[in-house]
Amino acid sequence: MKYFVLFLMTAMAGSLSAQVAESEKFWQNLRQHCGKSYEGKITAGAKEGDGFTGEKLVMHVLSCEPGRIRIPFYVGADRSRTWVLTKNEDQIITLKHDHRHRDGSEEEVTQYGGQSANQGFAHLQMFPADRQTASSIPYASTNVWWMTLTDSTFSYNLHRIGSDLLFTVEFDLTKPVQSSARPWGWQD
Repeated sequence: MKYFVLFLMTAMAGSLSAQVAESEKFWQNLRQHCGKSYEGKITAGAKEGDGFTGEKLVMHVLSCEPGRIRIPFYVGADRSRTWVLTKNEDQIITLKHDHRHRDGSEEEVTQYGGQSANQGFAHLQMFPADRQTASSIPYASTNVWWMTLTDSTFSYNLHRIGSDLLFTVEFDLTKPVQSSARPWGWQD
């Protein structure tokens, strides 16, 4: 029995460290792109007049601090959106959407998002809507965002559970593009 308990404790510790390592792998793989920009395309959910279709879509992994990665997402000339990822000491990652006006002030709908329920995978992190999002944007309470990351692609995805809403934009990480633009409200 003593050996079984020891085996079980070792297996659990190994499992936990594997989970922690997966989110850390995702984080470190994303950090490798710091300072680079990539063009993307909508692969699901494009609709004429949605504000995205027909526009040049660029993500710029602009800032990589120890516990925070900020990725502006430019839609044509619109530089109002930044994805903000933060990581806590338990290796849990949070996604927030920082939306700004041209003058840098926050838009009315901003700082919404979610926190991963666990450490996820090295290639996938999921973010169900958090309480703040549910209370400030009730229709988004069933939103689930996720990001995928491989050697060649990064994708940002949104699905509203219980609806047909699905949005995916995929970026080609094999072809960096030039981008010197800064998001609205950016402070260096």
